[in-house]
Amino acid sequence: MTPRTENIQTLYRTAFKLSLFTIIFNIAEGLVSIFFGYKDESLTLFGFGVDSFIEVISALGIAHMVIQMQRNLSDENYRFERRALKITGSSFYGLALGLVATGIYNLVVGQKPETTLAGIIVSVVSISIMIVLKRAKNNIGKALDSAAILADAECTQICIYMSLVLLAASGLYELTKIPYADLAGSLALAYLSLKEGRECFVKAKSDTPYACDAD
Repeated sequence: MTPRTENIQTLYRTAFKLSLFTIIFNIAEGLVSIFFGYKDESLTLFGFGVDSFIEVISALGIAHMVIQMQRNLSDENYRFERRALKITGSSFYGLALGLVATGIYNLVVGQKPETTLAGIIVSVVSISIMIVLKRAKNNIGKALDSAAILADAECTQICIYMSLVLLAASGLYELTKIPYADLAGSLALAYLSLKEGRECFVKAKSDTPYACDAD
């Protein structure tokens, strides 16, 4: 094995470890968010938790793709990635529908969170970790000249946007106790979920089914 080949294999192993970390972190983040979202009756935090599990499906597709590239397998067959994208897209659509329906119900009955402190903590931790993770994925993607890994970095950027929505909604509610703050946050997450769901189905039909655009 030449030094160059060995270096490339090392980069691929790092890329896989980053994907594995993404999966583990999103599972932990999802469990914590759903637990406290349900406990504190915060729809935005609960929806954020569900989104974390949807992101796991996308991350599994990327991890599988990295293994394929590491083993120099043909890129002609993307069945696993396309299936993952379709499942992810459907899940995003379901999340958006659930957030809108529950938001309308909460508005009608006057339901509001007991506290959104957990949402603030989860979002700050998520933003901090995702910024570092996105930078690492970008560096690996550029080193390998891999559109798939760079696309995965863009997915991480979208996670940052969702975390910012959670932080804004949770922070505003905790400071003002305005009941519409949590509702606005959940609707913003619903919009992002619809956008991501559509992107997943578009990419599933393309010749290079990467999870997110790297443009």
